[in-house]
Amino acid sequence: MDFHPTLENNRALLRPLQQEDVALLKPIAMAQPELYRYMSAFIYTEEDLARFVAQAIADRDAQRSIPFLVIDKANNAVAGSTRLGNIDEKNKRAEIGWTWVDERFHRTGLNRAMKYLMLEYAFTTLDVNRVEIKTNELNTRSRRAIEAIGGQYEGLARHHMVNDDGTLRNTVYYSILIEEWPGIKDRVFAKYFTDWY
Repeated sequence: MDFHPTLENNRALLRPLQQEDVALLKPIAMAQPELYRYMSAFIYTEEDLARFVAQAIADRDAQRSIPFLVIDKANNAVAGSTRLGNIDEKNKRAEIGWTWVDERFHRTGLNRAMKYLMLEYAFTTLDVNRVEIKTNELNTRSRRAIEAIGGQYEGLARHHMVNDDGTLRNTVYYSILIEEWPGIKDRVFAKYFTDWY
């Protein structure tokens, strides 16, 4: 299994995250703390960001995660970070998450282009049966975005995580199954294909 893929279409470039990318992500991370409002790991300082990236790379080295730097090709700009994580080869499942993107790229189609790349990679290259996507119960924007790409609501895990500040987080679970992917690809993503390829 390749834990260092580069995924690309006309709109998005997802390349392997490196420790040096802290410098590229810092202007976004430090200027937009609201991006982490609903995450369990908070990024308040450059040191927090360096730890976040180091943990992502450590998870990749342990073959649990494939972290990416996100580049918006329409603007030739670094947009944020995302990850295929909790990779479980035996049970053929993975999770999309740890995503944060510069607010100027919200509602531009970048997120959908990224999610398409990761879902297609998960189902066709990683050969998983299930992709999980989860978010904080309070993150209504994220929940709408997951539902818009075909994520099926599965339930609420109460007191699922302890945030960095000690507060408890309830987590909403969604999934997409391999047999659902062809229909979702046609229904949700097909209208973008001419722009992406």
